Amino acid sequence: MVSENADRLAVLIDADNAQPGIVEGLLAEVAKYGTAHVKRAYGDWTGTSLRGWKQQLLDQSIQPIQQFAYTTGKNATDAAMVIDAMDLLYSDRFDGFCLVSSDSDFTRLAARIRESGLTVYGFGERKTPKPFVAACDKFVYIENLAYDQVSATPAAGSPSPSPPSPAAALKQDTALVNLLRNAVEGGSDEDGWAPLASVGHIITKQRPEFDSRNYGYAKLSELIAATTLFVLDRRSPGDGKPGVIYVRAKRRQDKRPDT
Repeated sequence: MVSENADRLAVLIDADNAQPGIVEGLLAEVAKYGTAHVKRAYGDWTGTSLRGWKQQLLDQSIQPIQQFAYTTGKNATDAAMVIDAMDLLYSDRFDGFCLVSSDSDFTRLAARIRESGLTVYGFGERKTPKPFVAACDKFVYIENLAYDQVSATPAAGSPSPSPPSPAAALKQDTALVNLLRNAVEGGSDEDGWAPLASVGHIITKQRPEFDSRNYGYAKLSELIAATTLFVLDRRSPGDGKPGVIYVRAKRRQDKRPDT
């Protein structure tokens, strides 16, 4: 549920570089970060290559922005999307932007928006060049969005999600283990316990593309538990408030804190 003070977001989709099958999952993900006040998709809608987008545009109330391909080999869609993004940025009506593309041409745009103090969420396939990924505050691979949690099947026309990685494989992933341990250490108190939310924030600052779903787990807590290298503790603040999850590396002395 999005609060009344949710961030106001502009969702800009490079339709030439994205599949219509990911739209429902995309907007569900966007809703985690704020409210989409603007939803636009860019492309040459007079051609046949974007024919599959029509129903998604109607169902999700996405405004199609027409951009003719003036000449072969030049992507006029990118230019139109960048111009619109800058116009929206200067309107001072938004807290963040969601840029949907796997094209590195939007790297400078993402960096420019962040320079203005706004948050940039990038969405693209795993093939997305690293510079664009790094230019975003948070980058989500669309392969992780194409998943129906009810039927447990990939959405039509979308890439398949990653299967859950076993504990043995996770523990052998040195980069992952070091990332998790450093984040827990960075957010921990004197006893080594760190709020899971703080751990997540630290990880995202270091690696915008990090997502527990990359390893087949819906939540960060599930991924951390699957490694079997950490202890998780849910603490209830009382007064009917939801519990807060804390995490600590197992290599520390196993001493449960007073709750």
